Amino acid sequence: MPRVLLFRAEALKHYMELFFTHLGVPAEDAQIAADVLLAADLRGVASHGIIRLHTYYGNRIRKGLIDVRSPLRVVRESPATMLLDGGQGLGQVVAYRAMQHCIEKAQEVGMAMVTVRNSNHYGIAGYYAMMALPHDMIGISLTNSQPLVAPTYGRKAMLGTNPIAVAVPAGQERPFVLDMATSIVPIGKITVYDKAGLPIPEGWGIDARGNVTTDPKAVLQGGALLPLGGTALMRGYKGYGLAMVVDILSGVLSGAAYSIDVARPGEGQAANVGHFFAAIRVDALRPVDEFKADMDRLIRMIKDSPKAEGEERIYIHGEKEFENAEKYARDGVPLLVEVVKSLREGGEQVGVPFDLEPLGEREADLDSE
Repeated sequence: MPRVLLFRAEALKHYMELFFTHLGVPAEDAQIAADVLLAADLRGVASHGIIRLHTYYGNRIRKGLIDVRSPLRVVRESPATMLLDGGQGLGQVVAYRAMQHCIEKAQEVGMAMVTVRNSNHYGIAGYYAMMALPHDMIGISLTNSQPLVAPTYGRKAMLGTNPIAVAVPAGQERPFVLDMATSIVPIGKITVYDKAGLPIPEGWGIDARGNVTTDPKAVLQGGALLPLGGTALMRGYKGYGLAMVVDILSGVLSGAAYSIDVARPGEGQAANVGHFFAAIRVDALRPVDEFKADMDRLIRMIKDSPKAEGEERIYIHGEKEFENAEKYARDGVPLLVEVVKSLREGGEQVGVPFDLEPLGEREADLDSE
């Protein structure tokens, strides 16, 4: 069984800030990028956390494919909409600023939408949707990505994992936070299993011939992920359709790249990733207290409904992630031993040694890590 080392959350964040500033990212932007990556690891989405620090962000910055200044530019604007050019900046910084604009506009007019072109991978979609919660707004965050998912009946990766995130405030209950890929899993999850030397569950991906495989390397080397739902028999066309919707709103609508035009990390060209954000001010439609009370009631109705045989609990979207964040902030953030090894090797190469002392070690739980 693979093992993980546990690290203090603040120590990991500080290391990532040092890493980014060492590569020329302004201090304030480095803090934003580090916070988004840390949020992924805290919430148990290890595929989008520090594991990508050297392999994606560091490599692309050093190759000049990410502009460390993240120069945002307004292309078009109306009272309720905005199109931004991200200037090939850090995806986290570009997305954070874009969602800030979206929230500001929604505060004025009740609902706003912001699209972004010429950006990069922005981490977990849920981070930006959740930015709306303190403002008693519903937040929506979408992004396209490099082609990793085969369409139903296809064998070539044509669409990204194209996540959808929706965050909704509640009252006494935790917020509802749906943050999901439109593939069965993100590609980073396949990478985690590959690094751990374990087979992936059947139905996550296909090999280069279009056959379902349990070999993570077959998916990573010429294969593809399956859309949400899986094969045609399992109605994977639904996930395929959702991925198309995200590509349309994030890529086509913004003028960014889409489908196979979104560059893969190793292709040596600008990614031109597109994002879509929306914010809805609850009190523009009904009193916030009434809305939150109804959200609490809905959440409790679902959680208190009859459980399947052998099950003790029904989770609401985001609940496991909130609990993970509390646990990992207290006990330490788990990183696979192989990931720590790659961080140490990468840190030596760029002159920012990863010399953090782990708090402890335990077996990995790949379902949550």
